[in-house]
Amino acid sequence: MSHLEAEQNVPHRRFNQLTQSWILCSPHRAKRPWQGQVEKPSLDSLPEYDSKCFLCPRNQRINVQPGLESPFNPDYSNTFVFTNDFSALLPSNNNPLPPSSKENEELFQSEQVGGVCKVICFSPRHDLTLSQMKVEDIRKVVDTWKKEYEELAAKEEILYVQIFENRGEMMGCSNPHPHCQIWSSSFVPQDPLTEYQSFNSYFEKKKSCLLCDYLEMELKKAERIVTQNDGFVALVPYWALWPYEVLVLPKRHLRNLTEFDEESSNQFSDILNKVTCKYDNLFQTSFPYSMGLHQSPTPSGLKELKGESSNSSESSGFHFHVHFFPPLLRSATVKKFMVGYEMLAEPQRDITAEQSAETLRNLSESVHYRSKLLSEGSVKTQPQ
Repeated sequence: MSHLEAEQNVPHRRFNQLTQSWILCSPHRAKRPWQGQVEKPSLDSLPEYDSKCFLCPRNQRINVQPGLESPFNPDYSNTFVFTNDFSALLPSNNNPLPPSSKENEELFQSEQVGGVCKVICFSPRHDLTLSQMKVEDIRKVVDTWKKEYEELAAKEEILYVQIFENRGEMMGCSNPHPHCQIWSSSFVPQDPLTEYQSFNSYFEKKKSCLLCDYLEMELKKAERIVTQNDGFVALVPYWALWPYEVLVLPKRHLRNLTEFDEESSNQFSDILNKVTCKYDNLFQTSFPYSMGLHQSPTPSGLKELKGESSNSSESSGFHFHVHFFPPLLRSATVKKFMVGYEMLAEPQRDITAEQSAETLRNLSESVHYRSKLLSEGSVKTQPQ
């Protein structure tokens, strides 16, 4: 029996090279009976337009600052971008913090931070997620991400740009209209910073890119590959924490969205559609997840981290990648809980990455389960 075969049944730990942390893998626990909390299934039958939705075209939003933006959404036909009405970060000159006391400074540290937060609606359709959008329409989303990243990264005060999507009530999404957020900040957040340090540390030792080397090995092993196209690979990482976690990687060394050409943007749009379609098909539900793009810090961020000119070249670089963190474990209504040991000691998962990858790999990536149900007349949309 090989080492990998033994891992499918034996408790063991796996090391996450990006976060420099361990997770406990207990595959035998997946067999235990479940009598705990069961989530309500997600509402699949949404209307194309909802007159009460704050994000649908022509509808009125709330908390719009007078004089800055219209309280009404435009009659948009593709993507729609606006400043978040409830931004977590504000421009640094808003409500500056008073100087802190020097007493016990090491124990009570704080710093003023600023930034810009935006919302991007994927389309005017209230019911159209990435999993059901046409690839050419997802490309419009990718182009919007690229445009926003370029504009925000050009600001001297912005050190990092985080693009992410929370999908589903289970992930805390406050509005079902498909959308994502951008939080750009005057600091490099902890998780991307840790990854940046991991890339640099690996390069110092190996003189190569961590994820370039990792992807090369994953493609050779073909044990955790979910799907791929000519430019991108989607896989369940060896160190995956969430039950059906997926990592999307470009096959070329791309550091951020500014380095995407026409071909890369099309391939990226395609892989996003494939992954999300598989997700929905897994439990035949609108699959909840948190998805985020991790890319290099901005020129200002690199300047601060490296102490060099923002125009200096990165020998090690930051390999662009996308994390999908979905909570569902056993069904559309049973999720993985990060509690107890996971909160107090070390993260833990029940099924192995190889088992999850095989399950996802065997699902359709082109035929969405709702297409079949709609053709059979099994699904009815809500009235507008």
